[in-house]
Amino acid sequence: MTLFLRLFFSAVLLLLATGFVQAQTSGWVKASHLKAELVSDHQDLKPGQTFKLALHFIPDDHWHTYWQNPGDSGLATSIDWTLPDGVTAGAIQWPAPMAIAVPPLVNYGFEGPTILVSELTVPANYKNSQLLIKAKVDWLVCKEVCIPAEASFELNLPVTQTAIEARDYKQLFEQASQKQPKPVSLQGRYDVQNQKFSAVVQMPEDLKVSAFFVSAPELVDHAAPQEIEWVDGELLLRQQKNTYFSQAPARFELVLNTVAGPVLLHLQHEGVPVSSELSLASFSLLDWLGMLLLAALGGLILNLMPCVFPVLSLKALSLANGQNSTPQIKAEALWYSAGVIISFVLLAAVLLVFRAAGQAAGWGFQLQNPLIVGLLAYLLFILGLSLSGVMQLGMGWMNSGQQLTQKQGHKGSFFTGVLAVVVASPCTAPFMGTALGYAATQPALAALAIFAALGLGMALPFLLLAWWPGFAAVLPKPGLWMEKLKQWLAYPLYLSAVWLLWVYGRQQGLDALALALVGLVLVGAACWLWGQQQLQQAGKVSSLIALLLVAGSVALLWYPQPVAQKITKTDHAEAWSEQRLKQLVQEGKPVLVNMTADWCITCLVNERVALNTDSSKAAMALYNLTYLKGDWTNKDPAISAYLRQFQRDGVPLYVVYWPGQPPEILPQILTPDSLRQALEQLSSKQPLITSQ
Repeated sequence: MTLFLRLFFSAVLLLLATGFVQAQTSGWVKASHLKAELVSDHQDLKPGQTFKLALHFIPDDHWHTYWQNPGDSGLATSIDWTLPDGVTAGAIQWPAPMAIAVPPLVNYGFEGPTILVSELTVPANYKNSQLLIKAKVDWLVCKEVCIPAEASFELNLPVTQTAIEARDYKQLFEQASQKQPKPVSLQGRYDVQNQKFSAVVQMPEDLKVSAFFVSAPELVDHAAPQEIEWVDGELLLRQQKNTYFSQAPARFELVLNTVAGPVLLHLQHEGVPVSSELSLASFSLLDWLGMLLLAALGGLILNLMPCVFPVLSLKALSLANGQNSTPQIKAEALWYSAGVIISFVLLAAVLLVFRAAGQAAGWGFQLQNPLIVGLLAYLLFILGLSLSGVMQLGMGWMNSGQQLTQKQGHKGSFFTGVLAVVVASPCTAPFMGTALGYAATQPALAALAIFAALGLGMALPFLLLAWWPGFAAVLPKPGLWMEKLKQWLAYPLYLSAVWLLWVYGRQQGLDALALALVGLVLVGAACWLWGQQQLQQAGKVSSLIALLLVAGSVALLWYPQPVAQKITKTDHAEAWSEQRLKQLVQEGKPVLVNMTADWCITCLVNERVALNTDSSKAAMALYNLTYLKGDWTNKDPAISAYLRQFQRDGVPLYVVYWPGQPPEILPQILTPDSLRQALEQLSSKQPLITSQ
């Protein structure tokens, strides 16, 4: 009897101890190549308390999961909490990631055991004796193949008047804390200009940063080289912009790998270059010299614009006709050129002041924001209508310019140059946009030189006329041809507006594009009313109507959400469907099926190096092969069923169907010759029979 009681009480104590342990963890959930559990750092909670939960992953060897920014492909782990009323859960506290390279792509993620911590808060007025926590977790685990999975976890923790830590898991949370980057109070800001991500961090001490990780997806090209430099108390970072970049986030986290371990800080987007020192660090002499030539060419072309040409041609022709002595002609040419160049340099100085004050966002042509793209299309359309004669822009400035060209002497020549720049301002945007955007990201001296080159290009014809008077003989005189040129210049603006609207449609979808086109019609009507008023053929009411039409056109540019691009039929591939595959197989046609997903790194690499190449396309054409792509980025039951036919639970999957042969599964990692070799081998076994 005594032995029985001992065994009984031992069993009870064991059950109680097991119950305490189980209350602190959900227990392990096993999935393909990974097991996971949800763990609490407390076994008992109390009202008003904040505690931690850890999602503990243990993948198989050489398999990995992903960070909040998965990189060039992949999928970040997500947690969907179901909590009692009043209980709140914070964001995941991510460990410092590692770069996972599969050339030519790079991903951010974790290999080996991974601990994702979240903080939960119990309200002070919580009355229940138990706190039931449910979590639905989605993750992606990858090696050569990527397998998405989901699992549900549940914890039921007692709520008492005293909080008790879960000592059995204290070491687990200590490990999580050690792997998390340490927050630091450093100030950082960034910008995206000239296809580059650039950031500056105020860092009095050089922390020996070896790499950085941006948490914002689709911001940088993760495989591109990172430029890291510490200069006079500032950390300077630079990397190529991502191909799929659409909009700069206002704020995001940045992880720095330092000699003392990873640190965490936040970067703020200010819409302007982050500092002149940063621009110096990324300054390229070759790029700068090339931009000087382009700037000079842009300034030269400005002289052909109707608003500038009268100022230049009337003054230049009077000098070339011998009204002044040769030394005086040369002196006036130099004074005119000085007026032009100094005016452009002053314009650059204003740009630099705005940049230092954080107000230079409007200078660059940012096509990532759909609203800006639509507005820019409208603006170019309005400028085109002006050149076509629907209404007139800038006539007052042009007339003033011609009057001031009549002044004589060095002062008159200098001021004529200044005025030439002023009257050119309505015409400069299409030609100076590149120079302005480049100069806005460069050091002060480099930016000033760019604007000086613009001025030199604009003054160059006048210098040629002054120093080589015979050049005036080949210069066409002002006349009706200038009006014709102005009208022809409208068509490049119309074409630019069409291109911008195409970009807008790709960003926002077909319905939004249709609304933008309606807005374009309203803009055209408003400009026509404006022109009628200029001709005094319409009253003041027409101005109000024109403003209302323009306001309506802008309102039509607002559209809720961008539309994701789907796989559609092209000359290279078409969307997979079970019906289409059966039809092609029954017709005896060769078929390649590619099951892929945007988050699958192997899929993207294979497509880039092995499927979307000229040699593979030539092989497809040679064998009259139909290429079908199935997109498993989002869950698709039909694709899931297709994968199960080949005992696969993830992508990629490449299957070649050849008439008279069983389906041929290609390797998961393709080489540039994999498809061609497979087709040659299948053709040798069963040559195609084509109808004559």
